[in-house]
Amino acid sequence: MPVIASAKKRLRQAERRRIRNRVHLSRARTYIKRTNKLIDLGKWEEATLAAQLAGSALDRAAQKGVLHTRNAARRKSRLYRRLHQASSETEG
Repeated sequence: MPVIASAKKRLRQAERRRIRNRVHLSRARTYIKRTNKLIDLGKWEEATLAAQLAGSALDRAAQKGVLHTRNAARRKSRLYRRLHQASSETEG
């Protein structure tokens, strides 16, 4: 535990930010998991909608500073790539 007053304040600030940021990150992860589950089930229309929600949530997390911009872009790219590959394999 911190002894210096400024370190104590930093600890309080970090805890408040962690709680505030957790909402955005949790929302994004939930949408990603939902999308992956729908992809596994082969429900492409619903998976596409869930992927759009996940992308939006990731963008919002990046905008708020919860995730780095490139981290959010990478996660979106992987999710969309998985969706398109899985849908093209079954349709083709």
